[in-house]
Amino acid sequence: MKNTALTPIHIQEGAKMVPFAGYNMPVQYAGINAEHDTVRKAVGVFDVSHMGEFILKGEGALNLIQQVTSNDASKLYDGKVQYSCLPNEQGGIVDDLLVYRIDEKTYMLVVNASNIEKDWEWISKYNSYGVEMKDISDRTSLLAIQGPKATEALQSLTDIDLASMEYYTFKKGTFAGIDNVLVSATGYTGAGGFEIYFDNEHAEHIWKAVFEAGAPFGIKPIGLGARDTLRLEMGFCLYGNDIDDTTSPLEAGLGWITKFSKPFTNSEALQQQKQQGISQKLVGFEMVERGIPRHNYEIVDAEGNNIGRVTSGTQSPSLQKAIGMGYVNATFTKEGSEIYIKIRDNKIKAQVVKLPFASQPAKAGA
Repeated sequence: MKNTALTPIHIQEGAKMVPFAGYNMPVQYAGINAEHDTVRKAVGVFDVSHMGEFILKGEGALNLIQQVTSNDASKLYDGKVQYSCLPNEQGGIVDDLLVYRIDEKTYMLVVNASNIEKDWEWISKYNSYGVEMKDISDRTSLLAIQGPKATEALQSLTDIDLASMEYYTFKKGTFAGIDNVLVSATGYTGAGGFEIYFDNEHAEHIWKAVFEAGAPFGIKPIGLGARDTLRLEMGFCLYGNDIDDTTSPLEAGLGWITKFSKPFTNSEALQQQKQQGISQKLVGFEMVERGIPRHNYEIVDAEGNNIGRVTSGTQSPSLQKAIGMGYVNATFTKEGSEIYIKIRDNKIKAQVVKLPFASQPAKAGA
């Protein structure tokens, strides 16, 4: 079990620790609902240092990224971030990721913790461009500071003008007295805020500085439990739940990051799928009757015939109702469609709704 540079602090703060993606991670401090509320209304800090970071450098860096990712990275400029995915050769997804353009020949890829080794091998397999690849995951710490008060809470710590940063852009600068910190206007909560990348050696110093600066704004540490409820309210996919090696980006509603303006891994097959139409699609749904949907619960029609499966589900702290996402047959994807979730052999009524479940202050980055 790996630790992040901040694990001792989480334990000291009384966090409930759980194994996640091979790391010892805080799942909650004060409680999931209270932490969820803090992020939606004020500002909260997530230690997400378990995420993976790769640096790709050289003349062929863009060519390699264009080949292995579904989005069009040629649209990036220095300081711009792009959400994308790594398609596999069978129509599924190796991982979803963020692509950061540092300069014309240097990019940073941010990948899911559980897929670091898998992604590294996958990208390396296609590296016929002489691109220098460096895995900096183990030496990099990452804090996600999220919520409507994040800008005010952090501004005193940096010379970067945070309020002027557009969504899905980043800057490097001094942060809490540390040089060369990467500040990114991104996040996985839909509540706005920043993600801060820095070397492990500065982790404790930066954590303490963030909490001192944020104290007047009600800043709190937040665990992975609230991270999951926050992202689900926004309809954001979680790798291993809503997307995986068997789900197509088109089925997952990720057509907006699947650009056929350039060839990429398995692009011909995905283009064919787009033309022919998909047989199943990831939808959002709200429970009409009482019950909480969970991962892998069966979805059925009124007659009890299987029409899909739940990929994510929870009791939404913001909406005070049970919500979920799942794949259903194409005939049940229309908003308002009546579906049923099998919970302990009972058919519990639900309804397909438009995503996101909660209102979104910032639009998803292209």
